[in-house]
Amino acid sequence: MSETNTQLTLTAKDFKGKVDPDWCPGCGDFGVLSGLQRAVSELGLKPHQILTISGIGCSSNLPGFFKSYGMHTLHGRSLPHASGAKLANHEMTVIATGGDGDGYGIGGNHFTHTSRRNLNILYLVMDNQIYGLTTGQISPTSEVGMKTKSTPHGSIELPINPIANAITSGATWVARGYTGNIKQLVRLIKEGIEHKGFALLDVFSPCVTFNKVNTYQFFRPRVQPLEDIEHDSSDWKQGMEKAMVWGDVIHTGVFFKTNTRLTL
Repeated sequence: MSETNTQLTLTAKDFKGKVDPDWCPGCGDFGVLSGLQRAVSELGLKPHQILTISGIGCSSNLPGFFKSYGMHTLHGRSLPHASGAKLANHEMTVIATGGDGDGYGIGGNHFTHTSRRNLNILYLVMDNQIYGLTTGQISPTSEVGMKTKSTPHGSIELPINPIANAITSGATWVARGYTGNIKQLVRLIKEGIEHKGFALLDVFSPCVTFNKVNTYQFFRPRVQPLEDIEHDSSDWKQGMEKAMVWGDVIHTGVFFKTNTRLTL
């Protein structure tokens, strides 16, 4: 019997971890977990070929719910660990996961430098624009005026732009997804894994418990996939221009990608 015929074809269910997710009902992170399970199964990957690494936060519990090698590290430190793992084993598919607070706040320095180093890692960020695990404070991506427990009169801080930051820092594949569009999300995760270089996938993952502003109802009429309009993802300038759009229209999809840089 040939080797091909003896190989098992895994499904998304085969990547279900032994621990059930403890996220709130309706949390967008369920969509990211489901999308990741579908993506790796469609790519033909096996659990022993994957390493998921996270920091701290609601979304950072993902490695425990996903069947693969996993590592739960310190707050904001998933990318240094992911970098070390990739350098130690180039054959391993390394996926760093976390939230906007973990990745763009305390981990912001690592985000910048991992982007410019262009290591062959997918960084999957579940962006809910709030600190959820600590029950609702503004995060680095919260909008001006947002009222939370830490900002009862509204936030006065400007939010960072993860897409623009990644592009200017040197990331070679930069995209945004939305858990309300699973078909697109699965495609983006697959493309991010297959990209040779540092890939950022920022995913709108609504927090149904503590963020009453950036809800599914907020995103649904605004989200516009870049594949539905004229956009050249190889054009750095176009990527930056689309990244700065925020209002009645918010773009998802691949903003920028290039294979012109070396990677490890």
